[in-house]
Amino acid sequence: MYLINEVSRKVDLSQKRIREYEKEGFIKPAREPKTNNRLYSDFDIAQIRRITQLIHERGFTLACLRNLLVLAPCWNIFDCRQREQCAAFQRPHDICWQIRQEKGTLCPGPCEHCALYLNRDQERRGVLESTGNQPMPKEP
Repeated sequence: MYLINEVSRKVDLSQKRIREYEKEGFIKPAREPKTNNRLYSDFDIAQIRRITQLIHERGFTLACLRNLLVLAPCWNIFDCRQREQCAAFQRPHDICWQIRQEKGTLCPGPCEHCALYLNRDQERRGVLESTGNQPMPKEP
């Protein structure tokens, strides 16, 4: 387990940015019982790296990333190298943490710390569905 200052150096992000990822619901580090310090596992670090890559290299906004976490399969989001052998890959339209309870998956981390699981309560709707805000303008 690593403290936030060690994680910050490992992933080349500020401590503030790492705490923002936690606030946004993308990571959930363990807490030291006596001091309440954040404790990060290797799994948490891998999640931080992938989230950073999606934001900075692939151009996802935080809102877009949240939609992605709700709609896309885990093996696709986290670029799983063993996807073909995983039960989650075999059932891409089912939710990975539910598959894990039934059959198990190859994910190395606990579901409770996974970005997909942390965002499980987000509304699962089509990305292009109308939100009821404003209609699209009509072409002349």
